[in-house]
Amino acid sequence: MLDTAKRKAMLRQMVLLRAFEEKLEELYQRKAMFGSTHSYRGQEAIAVGVCSALQSSDLIASYHRGTGHLIAKGADLYTLLCECMGRAEGYSKGRGGKMHMGDMAFGFIGNTGTVGGTVPTATGAALSAKVRGSKEVVISFFGDGAANQGVVHEAMNMAGLWKLPVIYVCENNQYAMTVSLEKSTAVKQYSVRGAAYGFEGKTIDGNDVEAVYEETARAAAKGRSGDGPTFLECMTYRWDGHFGGDPGTAYRTKEEIESWKQKCPIKRLKEKLIAEGHLSESEFQKTSDEVYADLAAIAERAEAAPLPKKEVDLTSIYAPLEVSHG
Repeated sequence: MLDTAKRKAMLRQMVLLRAFEEKLEELYQRKAMFGSTHSYRGQEAIAVGVCSALQSSDLIASYHRGTGHLIAKGADLYTLLCECMGRAEGYSKGRGGKMHMGDMAFGFIGNTGTVGGTVPTATGAALSAKVRGSKEVVISFFGDGAANQGVVHEAMNMAGLWKLPVIYVCENNQYAMTVSLEKSTAVKQYSVRGAAYGFEGKTIDGNDVEAVYEETARAAAKGRSGDGPTFLECMTYRWDGHFGGDPGTAYRTKEEIESWKQKCPIKRLKEKLIAEGHLSESEFQKTSDEVYADLAAIAERAEAAPLPKKEVDLTSIYAPLEVSHG
């Protein structure tokens, strides 16, 4: 059972994730950032529940809808916003944008726009942890659309065979871009696939941050003890379209979207804490106002940060710039 202080901290973290996504949408609409957005609104309980259950030395691999994962794992908000806006003080010096960055200082292997790419990456990191004899657990975040990529099956089979310390977290928001789960997948629950690779698969409520936390903590303990991987399928829903220019209503009904908004993970934990007498509406509002105000100030700083100079393109690369033929 989580104590009150921990649950309040997770509630605040979910509010921060929501605020960050809304800030990105504002920047995108004002053309103040490069590239598009891939909103995480509605899925906050997964990132917060998973990362709150990890140790600082544990690692995560993320995908295109991954800013929530970064923040929950410990990313610096200013540095993250700088990267999203292509500024020189970002994680990738402004060259990668929101889908291509990483920092091992807080256990973030990196994120990628390659669908399914986090699964073999995390599996390789877990193999490294096992070979080195460390106690790191590695998280692979991916969506339901990525679950049908061939490399996902290959990597999971390897992880099961070698009992690697990896947790596969499928954020099943029920739509792979515009294609629903019902039209793309033969099984009703992805978690049943774990049995084919020799490890446990479990489908859980991805909008219940406490349930996500508890299942992640259990899976992490199992991985650390040498008992191998776990597949956690977290059922959730993205409130917005697949990307910034997608209203999300051409392939989903307004009624469906609204019904899932009523299952908001922030609202759910807030109301639970209020019902238990551990939180008041005014206290929650104060926390929310502080989060939004702090983020607005950070975003103002990041927007004023310098763009990268052209010379930065020739740094942090591994191919030789000149080849001697002498």
